[in-house]
Formats: sequence, C-alpha cells, structure tokens
Amino acid sequence: MRLLSRALRAAQGCRAAAPPPRSLRGAPIGGGAAGTRRLQPRRGLSARPGLDELFAAPSVRRLLEARAQGGGEAAPELAARVQRLREKERELRDTRELARQDESEDFQKLAEREIASCEEEIAELKHQIVLLLIPSEETDKSDLVMEVTAGVGGQEAMLFTSEIFDMYQRYSAYKKWKFEILEYFPSEIGGLRHAVASIAGLEAYKYMKFEGGVHRVQRVPKTEKQGRIHTSTMTVAILPQPTEMRLQINPKDLRIETKRASGAGGQHVNTTDSAVRIVHIPTGIMSECQQERSQIRNKEKAMQMLCAKLYNAKLEEETKKRNSVRKIQVGTKGRSEKIRTYNFPQDRITDHRISRSVHRIECFMLGEEMLDDMIQTLREYADYESLMEIISENEKKNLS
Repeated sequence: MRLLSRALRAAQGCRAAAPPPRSLRGAPIGGGAAGTRRLQPRRGLSARPGLDELFAAPSVRRLLEARAQGGGEAAPELAARVQRLREKERELRDTRELARQDESEDFQKLAEREIASCEEEIAELKHQIVLLLIPSEETDKSDLVMEVTAGVGGQEAMLFTSEIFDMYQRYSAYKKWKFEILEYFPSEIGGLRHAVASIAGLEAYKYMKFEGGVHRVQRVPKTEKQGRIHTSTMTVAILPQPTEMRLQINPKDLRIETKRASGAGGQHVNTTDSAVRIVHIPTGIMSECQQERSQIRNKEKAMQMLCAKLYNAKLEEETKKRNSVRKIQVGTKGRSEKIRTYNFPQDRITDHRISRSVHRIECFMLGEEMLDDMIQTLREYADYESLMEIISENEKKNLS
C-alpha cells in the first residue's frame, strides 16, 4: 500500500493532474458510488444493516469510544483493532484519491488490487470489532446434553426423530466432537421415541444451542398408503453441561433408586438391577438411565443428565431476571411452535427465525456443510441482535 502511494505521488511530479477517466467512474475500485464494486457482505450480522452503515452510525462510534477507554478485559485489544481500522480507512481514502489522478492502465490495475485488499481487511476488522463488543456467554465453551423427543404425528414423528438424531450424530463427527448416547428408546418400526446424547468438543454448545426447538416435517410417510402429505413434529432440547465449579450439588439432596431395566436388551434386562433413577429432591427434577449393563455406568450417565437439567434450570431462572428474549426450547411440541420446517415434496428446509430457505434436504441432513452454514447464519443473526441491545443500553446511559 505505501509503495503504491509513493509510486503514484512520484508519477504526479511527472504528469499534470488529469480528471478522473471514464473507466474509473464506474471502475471496481470505488466505494459508495453507484456501479462501483463492493465486497460481498457477511450474512446475517452484516445484512441488516451493512457493516459500513453500522460503523457510520454515531451511536456505534460512541460505543467504541466508551468500550476502548473502559477497563474491561477486551479494552486493549478493542482499542488496537479500532486504531488499525482507522489507519486502513485512511489508506483506502488516500489510494482512491491518488488513483483518480492517474489514468495509466498499469496504475489502475495496481490500485484495483490494493483497494480490494484494503476493503477486505477493513471488513474483517469491523467483524472482529463487533465480536469484541459482544460478550461471550458463560456457557459457550461448554459441552452439552442433547435430548430429542418425538412430538405430534405418531410413527412418522418417531421416524423423523430418528433421522434428526442421526443428523446431529453425523454433524458431531463433522465437527470432530465426541458423541455418546446416554438414552435411546426406539419405536417398533425403526423410529425413535426419545433419546439423550452427550456432545463434547470445541465450542459444541456455542454452535448447537441454536438447534433447540420444534422441528417440523412435511412429507408422505412410509406408512401412508394413499399418498397424502402428513405434518409431524419432533423436539430438540440443548442443555449446556456444567463444570463442577459452576454447579454444586449436595449429595443429601439426591435420592438414588435402582431397578431392573425394561425393553429389549438381552438376558440382563430382567435379571439385574442395572437401571438407575436419580431425583433431585428440592426441585423434583429427575433423570434415569438403563443404557448400560453396568449399574455404575448407568449412574454416571444419569448424574450427567441430571446436572445438565439442573444447570439449565438455573440459567433459565437467571435469564428471566435479566428480562432477556431467550426462548423456551421444548414448549408443547405442537405443529405451530416450530423453528424449522423440512418440506420433502418441495425439497426445501426453512428456518423460520431468520426466514431463510435452502434446498437439497438429503444433503442438509447429512449433517455437514449445509447444516454448518445454517448454524453459522443463525449465530451471526444472534450477534447482530446482541449488538443492537448493547448499543441501545449504551445510548440510554449517555442520555441519563
């Protein structure tokens, strides 16, 4: 960039300043004029409004000044990013101005590359600054317990529940997370009534927390003989897994019961007291596990599920006190209480929270790039909403 500036200034000494050539008026190096090229904005966060528009707002400038001068943990890094952003913006303005004064084709090509590089770095700096402004949640680095339950729709709902459970198992493998089944209750024709799994890995909860809610499927069931499209639902609940430091449980508050396991599983099902149920007496919250042959292992898994349920109840109580907009994930499992619809006849998946639709259901349910892309978009929308709340709170402080 500095080499380009020096070269252009040297050229100014040899040539008289010329008016901007016709090619530059619509050239892909400009900034705000119509017909000029802009970098593709990031989805979600930068889509409403764009990052350029957002950073031009006086309220954001005031927030940046307040945070950079504050004593928070991120203040030094934020101040450094803001300073770097200001420097790159000055470089961009200088380069554009110098490029307008020279119509040489070589200079134009060089300027185009430099401006594109500068715009890209500015966009990335703005994105980094936004992430520094948004405080991370306590649970974002947690592992999690995922619970899936068939909702409305009978056997078809259970078949869909099995497919969604498998999708998240594949997604865990795609993200290189550890996936362990804690409970699994299949239906008679290969579906799934209810299942619980633990997912552990880098930022597992940070990604998966947006998958909690009612998922709706529209398709012709395998059990339908007349070819009619049915609507069924299933529910996903995502519970952050607490560390021992975050959740303390008094052993005296627990009632532990053992019983013989039920259902399929071989001789040990009816002959050993391997199933374990744990009740947290003060809250009445209960968990049980009969997945393993070992009573000790079932007790460990039941305790893991109980801790997740208690921690989630604690977080929801704290959230209510903060008057946040956190949504209850499970609800009544009704058809209308949906977060995402899987429409097989139209080969379309629609996420109703962000009004985004994508096609190729089979590819989406592989639990790889397409699902990851949807979750990333949800994260960016959530970041945008968090930033709007932070800006609003800062403006209220300035007015008071």
